[in-house]
Amino acid sequence: MNRALFLDRDGVINIEKEYLYKIEDFEFIDGIFSLCKYFQEQNYKIIVVTNQSGIARGYYSIDDLHRLTEWMKQAFLKEGIAIDDLYFCPHYPSISGECSCRKPKPGMLLEAASKHNIDLSHSIIIGDKERDIEAGLNAGLNECYLFDEAGTVTTSKATRIVRSLKEIWS
Repeated sequence: MNRALFLDRDGVINIEKEYLYKIEDFEFIDGIFSLCKYFQEQNYKIIVVTNQSGIARGYYSIDDLHRLTEWMKQAFLKEGIAIDDLYFCPHYPSISGECSCRKPKPGMLLEAASKHNIDLSHSIIIGDKERDIEAGLNAGLNECYLFDEAGTVTTSKATRIVRSLKEIWS
């Protein structure tokens, strides 16, 4: 079975900007490439799991998300890192109804585990919101890191709260 490094997108891969879908607004978070390179060298699959309610809200389209995703994946490839897959939830409960994929529900992680033969108990998730951590726990992950660059979070269900991505792998 495979191990995976699950990453939230907004707030972990890129600087959080409300309803980000434009390439020109995308800024990588310091350390994301080094983090992914480290885990890729340890034979982890790199999988992005991201809530994208801006689609349900009509702020941008699935095609807009795909364009940005392809650009992001190419940027990772230039750094020698392959993003193995990306799962997104386009829903928002009050608009599109309940779904099984919106974090904190574990749907995206479970789907990835099935497709990529992933041992969830030996996989890791890094998120910047408690719902990311809860999704990991709900999927059976034992390592869940809350990335809080500002240092404002004091309590979490996370394995550890980190202020720098480097704290996870160094």
